[in-house]
Amino acid sequence: MKRSDFRQITPYIHEIPATYRADMRVPARFYADGDLLTAALEDKSLDQLVNTATLPGIVKYALAMPDIHQGYGFPIGGVIATQLPDGVISPGGVGYDINCGVRLLATHLHKDDLDSHLDRLASALQANCPSGVGQGGSLRLKRQDLDRLMVQGADWALKNGYATPMDLERTEENGRLPHADASKVSERAKTRGLDQIGTLGAGNHFIEVDVVDEIFHDEAAQRMGLFPGQIVVQIHCGSRGFGHQICTDYVKRFQQSVQRYGIKLPDRELVCAPLSSPEGQDYQAAMHAAANYAFVNRQVLTHLIRQSFEQVLAGTGLRSTLFQVYDIAHNMAKIEVHQVDGRQLTLCVHRKGATRAFGPGSPVLPDAYRDIGQPVLVPGSMGTASWVLVGTEQSMTQSFGSTCHGAGRTMSRSQAKRTIRGDELRQELEAEGIHIRAGSLPGLAEEAPSAYKDVDKVIEVVHGAGIARKVARIVPVAVVKG
Repeated sequence: MKRSDFRQITPYIHEIPATYRADMRVPARFYADGDLLTAALEDKSLDQLVNTATLPGIVKYALAMPDIHQGYGFPIGGVIATQLPDGVISPGGVGYDINCGVRLLATHLHKDDLDSHLDRLASALQANCPSGVGQGGSLRLKRQDLDRLMVQGADWALKNGYATPMDLERTEENGRLPHADASKVSERAKTRGLDQIGTLGAGNHFIEVDVVDEIFHDEAAQRMGLFPGQIVVQIHCGSRGFGHQICTDYVKRFQQSVQRYGIKLPDRELVCAPLSSPEGQDYQAAMHAAANYAFVNRQVLTHLIRQSFEQVLAGTGLRSTLFQVYDIAHNMAKIEVHQVDGRQLTLCVHRKGATRAFGPGSPVLPDAYRDIGQPVLVPGSMGTASWVLVGTEQSMTQSFGSTCHGAGRTMSRSQAKRTIRGDELRQELEAEGIHIRAGSLPGLAEEAPSAYKDVDKVIEVVHGAGIARKVARIVPVAVVKG
C-alpha cells in the first residue's frame, strides 16, 4: 500500500475508498497525522484494515486508530461493526488475549509522601502479584468455582471478598458480560485457567505506579478524584492462558466451518461465522466467559495491590487506601446499539486493541461519570507517559464509541530483543527515577519505550479528531513488568 492510496478527509482522518479493491464492502478509515501514517505503512496493518472491510455484514467503515500495528488477521487498533443478526463475529477481531484491559486505581497520596517507600513498594508488588509465562498464583480454583466465576464475573470477586461495590460500579459492564456459558469452553482452557486468577502474565502486561503529571480537564479530573502530584496505579493484563486457549479453539473450529457459510476471505486469519450461527453463538458465549475471567483477574490483582500498599505503609501514618477510577477492556466484541446514517442499528462492535469511549449521557456509564463521558485509559510504555481521557459525542458519531488503546508498537518483540539490551534499559530507566522490577531482562527489552510510538502524538490525534478528550497525563515512578 502507498501513501497515495489514501485521501485525506480531515486533518486527522485518512480514507481508502471502497473502490480501492473489488472485494471491499465499505471504505477503510485511519486516524493519524502524517508521521503516524508513514509509520503504519511500514508493516501490513493497513492491508489488514482493508481486508476487514470485506467482511459480511460490516457497517459504515472499517476503522483504525493511530496506535495501529500488525496483528493476527485484523490489525491491532482496529474497529469494525457488523449488523445483527447475520453479520459475522471473528475470534481474530477480538484477539488471543480476550478482554485484555487497563484498570486505574488512585490513592490519596502525593508523590512526596511515597518517595522514600517506592523501592519497597515495587518489591512488594512484584512479590505479591505473580508474573511470567504460564505462571500460576496462590488462588487455586476447583472446577465448579471456575464455572461459577465464568458466569458471574466480578460478582464472583465481590462475593469472595476480593472487590468492593464501588469497584464493580466503576468497571466496564460492571465486570460481568451476560450469556457466558461454561459448557462452550474446552477442558483444555479450563485446565489452563484454574490457577491463573490473580496473575499478571508476561508480554506487555504490567503494574505501574504513576504520578499525575498534568490536568487538562478540571471537571472530569475532579470527578475521577485526580489531582496533580497524586500517586495512582495502572494494571494492564487480561484473560491469560484461559482466554488464549478459547481463541485457539474457536479459530480452529471456524476454519472448518467458514466455507459452509459461503464466506470468502482474503486472509484465512479473518475466519468468522455469522453471529446467528451455532458457531457464532458458541464463540460469543465462550468469549464472554473469558471476558468475565479477565475482569476477575484484574480485580484479584487489585486486591493484591491493596495488600501491598498496606504492608509497605503500615506504621507510617500514611493512608494506604486505593479507590478505583475505572476499568476498561480493549480486546472485545460487544453487542451495542448505535445510530448509523439516521437509523438505530444493533451491532457487534469488534474492538481489537481499541477502547470503548462512550460519550456523555450514555445510560451504561456509572452515575459519577454519566455527564462527563466514559473514562478512557491509555497506557504508554515503560518510561513514557500514559493518559486518562473521556469519551465524546463525536466518538459516538464517528467511531462507534471507540478510541485508541495504547501507544502502538513500531518494533516486533523479536526485533526489540535483538536490538535492545535489557540490563542497559533497566539502568536507563532507573537513572530517570523509575523503580524497575522485571521477571526477565529479555522480557524487559521487548517492552522498551523505543519499541513503541510516541503516545503523546497518538493522543494528539484522537483528541484533535474529537474521538476522545484529554483529562490527565500520568508518568511512571515504579514498574513491575510481567
